[in-house]
Amino acid sequence: MLPNPAAKKEPIALRDMGSFHIGGRIVEVTGKPVREVLFAAGGTPAKMDPNGPYQVEQMYVQYFFPANRKGKYPLLMWHGGGLTGVTYETTPDGRDGWLNMFVRKGWDVYNSDAVERGRSGYPSPDVWPSSPIFLARGNAFERFRIGQGPGSWSPDPAKLKVLPGSQFPVEAYDNFVRQNVPRWLDSDKPIIAAYTELVEKVCPCVILFHSQAGGFAFKVAQEHPDKVKALVAVEPAVPGDPEKAAALKNVPILMVFGDFIKQDSRWPAMRGKDVAFGDAVKAAGGSVDVIDLPDVGLKGNSHMLMMDKTNGQVADLIQEWLVKKGLVD
Repeated sequence: MLPNPAAKKEPIALRDMGSFHIGGRIVEVTGKPVREVLFAAGGTPAKMDPNGPYQVEQMYVQYFFPANRKGKYPLLMWHGGGLTGVTYETTPDGRDGWLNMFVRKGWDVYNSDAVERGRSGYPSPDVWPSSPIFLARGNAFERFRIGQGPGSWSPDPAKLKVLPGSQFPVEAYDNFVRQNVPRWLDSDKPIIAAYTELVEKVCPCVILFHSQAGGFAFKVAQEHPDKVKALVAVEPAVPGDPEKAAALKNVPILMVFGDFIKQDSRWPAMRGKDVAFGDAVKAAGGSVDVIDLPDVGLKGNSHMLMMDKTNGQVADLIQEWLVKKGLVD
């Protein structure tokens, strides 16, 4: 199933849109042999000297500013591991993603591809010697609470073991797989550096983040609480530092969790760590709200809440919370 770009939708009026790269550093590569290469099939061979300075670890950012701005601050969207900013764009089955939804709600939105992902690019093994992780086609189906755990994916659609009542658009699962990109397991430092530079450039702001980005957003916010007006943590896979919980006492936090957590092998512990961190922030005088979607009548959500068929209702819940926190005009 492919998205239908011709589907009728209400036009979005923007006062501006664009993109930029931010962050990174210059690395000098030396001692490598000169090679002769073909830059294009059938072309003329050229000498390729791999030695010299390289720009690496930069981050790509897009921004969309609605004509009728209502959010008091920019809304930054940070994606999870092995993914890019496409997470928040059109859903795998062709519906509006959260980027469009929150622009329609009047938010200035910055959507980024973290360092090493998508249009940010990644450096050569001369700079990052470790190997990237690649995911097999069925990995997300079994790990993101779409299917019924290990062994639930099959290349035969008739044999897929989908969790009962799942809201993920399973018929478009392969479109989701097409979004997967390699990820490194030791790149947190440059990712955090780029996110920090982005926050310093465009904030004060609200940060909405998902999964792996929990470890980035909480850390950046704890180091720069004056720059962050609220945190929307969508199933964060990594909590903040409890020892620095007091840094967020003036930063309201919303945590949102989907369905099927209790029967998952990993998510009970991960959610437990998130909630414990939230309790530490509350004990330090902060404000933390936790929404478990089944408890408010939204059942069947996967780890990819922003892609599920209920993504509009979840976006509305987040918007209601942001309004209650006085962040919307």
